[in-house]
Amino acid sequence: MPATSSVTLNTGAVMPTVGLGTWKSQPGQVEHAVEFALKNGYKHIDTAAGYQNETEVGQGIKASGLPREQLFLTTKLDNPDQRNPTAALDASLKKLDTPYLDLWLMHWPAPMTRDGKADKGHDWLDTWKTMEDLYLAHPDKLKAIGVSNFSVEYLERLLAVARVVPAVNQIELHPSCPQDDVVEFCQKKGIVLTAYSPLGSDNSPLLKNETVTKIAQKYGVQPANVLISLQANKPMRTVLPKSVTNERILSKQFIFIIRRHCYSLFSSDNAKIVDLTPEEIIELHDIDKTHHFRACHPSWTGFGGIGFPDCK
Repeated sequence: MPATSSVTLNTGAVMPTVGLGTWKSQPGQVEHAVEFALKNGYKHIDTAAGYQNETEVGQGIKASGLPREQLFLTTKLDNPDQRNPTAALDASLKKLDTPYLDLWLMHWPAPMTRDGKADKGHDWLDTWKTMEDLYLAHPDKLKAIGVSNFSVEYLERLLAVARVVPAVNQIELHPSCPQDDVVEFCQKKGIVLTAYSPLGSDNSPLLKNETVTKIAQKYGVQPANVLISLQANKPMRTVLPKSVTNERILSKQFIFIIRRHCYSLFSSDNAKIVDLTPEEIIELHDIDKTHHFRACHPSWTGFGGIGFPDCK
């Protein structure tokens, strides 16, 4: 399918396909990256309490001058805050200096203590129930809620009792980690997928993969653009490239190649999202058959593989 510019959530809200991710974006850099991105075409910013940069992201949003209603803003509930989501939500709103969130995600189904250990005395499902309560009671603060890093096994447990179907599941997605089972399940349930680490990781081997570089040469773009385009070409999919440098932010924004004609949302010759052919999408998908890896293995949480088949 052609690359999309937005997707519609199960709430009816419109979410821009490409957003600026801010994981590993440090204070002192991230505020400038957010400001620059919003001044140059981005309308979607993704952060998290666990990134410890919400205050700076909020500063960048303010500095951009973009009206709040034109921005789609996502943040996430941190693992050590799962016992008190209400206070965590208020803290995120204050740090981001915003009256509401377009999307609030449970970052991991993995409650943790303040010293970084697994909190196995608390059930993440109870946290979700509180998130539902907040969403239903405060539509002025929360426009949508969702999850992140959820396997099919964990989604099935959640949906068995959920009053609110998650609007989004944000997971690692790239040619070496396509997670077909999660993709298929979420599509059937009307849950949009957001792809993080679409390049695979920093200095990813995918950037030098023969299939990726061949397609990049065909379209006259960088390998990173091909990997981001792969996600933008999928239905019910959004994607989060990340950078703190102006040039790289521009190189990962929108120029859609449609029927071999280009139009640009701003000026940058390298800023391309390409319409991949069905054959190219299959080629990229097949990379996983011989080069599978995850950039972010869930074992760090202390809860093992959290239901992902390749992590057992």
